[in-house]
Amino acid sequence: MAAQQSIITRDLEKIAEKSGNLYESIFVISQRAKQISTNMKEELNNKLSEFASTVDNLEEVFENKEQIEISKFYERMPKPTSLAMEEFMEEKVLFRIPDEEVAE
Repeated sequence: MAAQQSIITRDLEKIAEKSGNLYESIFVISQRAKQISTNMKEELNNKLSEFASTVDNLEEVFENKEQIEISKFYERMPKPTSLAMEEFMEEKVLFRIPDEEVAE
């Protein structure tokens, strides 16, 4: 995913027009950000669990360069909120509003 890593200004009207309401758009983005965050955390934990040892040796903690590189990679990745915003603005997020479906 190619989300911006720096802070950029967003046009609130463009965000609002995707769902018809700014607050609904923000809610959808926040829910998607939670999903992305959970997936990234699981992925990171799975990769780091390969390095888990039963003995916590202080020397091993400082010498495990692969584990440090994996952690640094995840630290450099765009934040889940940035990824979610990009997906939402590019209409890659599918969402529905249940109240409208029931009313119809």
